[in-house]
Amino acid sequence: GTFQYGYNISIINAPTKAVQNFINQTWTERYNTEISTQVLTLLWSTIVSVFTLGGLVGASVGGTLAIRFGRKGTLLFNNAFALLAAFFMGLSYPSSTFELLIVGRFLTGVNAGIAICVQPLYIGEIAPRALRGAMAMGTSIFITGGILTGQVIGLNELLGKEEYWPILLSTVCIPAIMQLLTFPWFPESPRYLLIDRGDDDACKKALMWFHGPDKYHGEKEDIERERRVSAVGIKPKKPWELFTDTSLRWQLLTLVVIHTSQQLNGINAIYFYADYMFTQAGIPAAKIPYATVGTGACECITALTCGLLIESLGRRALIIGGYSLMSVCCVCFTIALTFQESSPWVPYLSMICVFAFILSFGLGPGGVTNILTTELFTQTDRPAAYMIGGSINWIAFFFIGMIFPFIVNGLKQYCFLVFLVVCCLVATYIFFVVPETKNKTFLEIQSEFHSRKKLIAANGTEGHLLSTPM
Repeated sequence: GTFQYGYNISIINAPTKAVQNFINQTWTERYNTEISTQVLTLLWSTIVSVFTLGGLVGASVGGTLAIRFGRKGTLLFNNAFALLAAFFMGLSYPSSTFELLIVGRFLTGVNAGIAICVQPLYIGEIAPRALRGAMAMGTSIFITGGILTGQVIGLNELLGKEEYWPILLSTVCIPAIMQLLTFPWFPESPRYLLIDRGDDDACKKALMWFHGPDKYHGEKEDIERERRVSAVGIKPKKPWELFTDTSLRWQLLTLVVIHTSQQLNGINAIYFYADYMFTQAGIPAAKIPYATVGTGACECITALTCGLLIESLGRRALIIGGYSLMSVCCVCFTIALTFQESSPWVPYLSMICVFAFILSFGLGPGGVTNILTTELFTQTDRPAAYMIGGSINWIAFFFIGMIFPFIVNGLKQYCFLVFLVVCCLVATYIFFVVPETKNKTFLEIQSEFHSRKKLIAANGTEGHLLSTPM
């Protein structure tokens, strides 16, 4: 599932030089001349960035596929994209066709886009109310686990050597094969079976499989109540229908804010500066990949920690706290970069800021965003919400990848002041607008938003928003 998203983000870093050499060699054999630096850079940038284009396509169709083929059926079918991608990327070297790398990376993006849309949908729908946050954290845990695994496998001791790059890029088939072998034994989402398909018997069997024959009745009552109140005779909505539904205005605005800020909060900038920080701190160039693995391990451990805390502290505390800590880190990082040369201990302060920022991101935005997407919408709205959220995420990912080098070149270390503003604004918005969703049914959460809307209307203004206690 979402492991592929993290894995394919990090796996492409290790074979950079090897793939560029392959492109140069292939170009020379075809045209009897060496490739120009500009064309080589363009081709390599295309191989890297076409992943985001594929992700956008996957996120755009993921919700529709989940409605038509079910959550389980879509996730199983999605593995075909990963298997095809592994085939094309593995075949590129023996066939001397670097274009296959572009095709393969696009397909891995489609796979990741569908997975990051449908897997949280499935997990959120099967999870018991009291464990929904902890189970939904599996999405973030496997994303960060994928990033860490890609970093480790890309080390020279494993598949990071130049001659192994076709094998390295083809390893995307392994998670797909594992899911194809195990996931068929799991049932479909009970909510999907009852609310979308109207199959009461299949829903009952699925609930008994998940909860046991004696403990499924409470979950069945929740699903029945949601079907009666909000879903009887209503087909799943299309994304554009959410924008025209005034009753979902605040949920939709929250969705846009949290998914946009997840990419624009500075986490990409931190990874961009990480190598520079490690170099300034005196870490030898040959050892920097191992320090980078440390950043991946840091984010993975934080995701696990968040999974343990989310049901006790709640969603609001973690995401507001995460953005607040990231704001502090932005200030410290700007100061450290400004005075980088003034003292030998300052580079170590910068390294501390790198890890502190990653910890803060994993503790809040990295883990809670997908959970809120599940919880803010009911069954008929949820697939469309994931399509919108996923598309925004991928567009912002592509956008920051395109403009970030220009931001760094123009503002230098002061680029983190831009991210400081983003983090502060998002934390403020969530504090005033988003209610706590811990241990509440989807209908109770929807009711809180509706009550808030009525309160705003009664006060005659939409500027006065009351925060919900944690």
